Amino acid sequence: MTTTRTARSGIRGRITALRDCRGRDRGQTAVEFLGMTPFIILIMLVLWECALIGYTFSLAGNAADVGARKGSGAEFAPGTACRQGAMKDLPDAWAESAVVKCRGGSSLYEATVELKVPVLVPGLFDLDTRIKGTAGSPMEVAQPW
Repeated sequence: MTTTRTARSGIRGRITALRDCRGRDRGQTAVEFLGMTPFIILIMLVLWECALIGYTFSLAGNAADVGARKGSGAEFAPGTACRQGAMKDLPDAWAESAVVKCRGGSSLYEATVELKVPVLVPGLFDLDTRIKGTAGSPMEVAQPW
């Protein structure tokens, strides 16, 4: 019986010691969260910048497509029509640095739009990444009636 009692008191002693430690760990989760907050914010900024890069790809392709269609259907000044069509729907952050190149061939009118990816926090870092979109549209020939 003495052995059993010693074993039980030993287990009870450990459980009591664990209960006493609980009070000392108060606030540890809050401190750990505060320590991780800068990393969480940094990850969110990187993910948002990746979304801006993807949106820039979409804008460049769409602007080139619209520019090529406007240029291929223009009766007079196809280059001006192409440039205006490409720039029409671009948001201001992308339009200020956009480069539009239009050229017509014998059967295909091509437009190339190059956009700079805007940075979410301009003073923090600058990617200086440029995305190029290219599109072509068949030339529309006026039929004499």
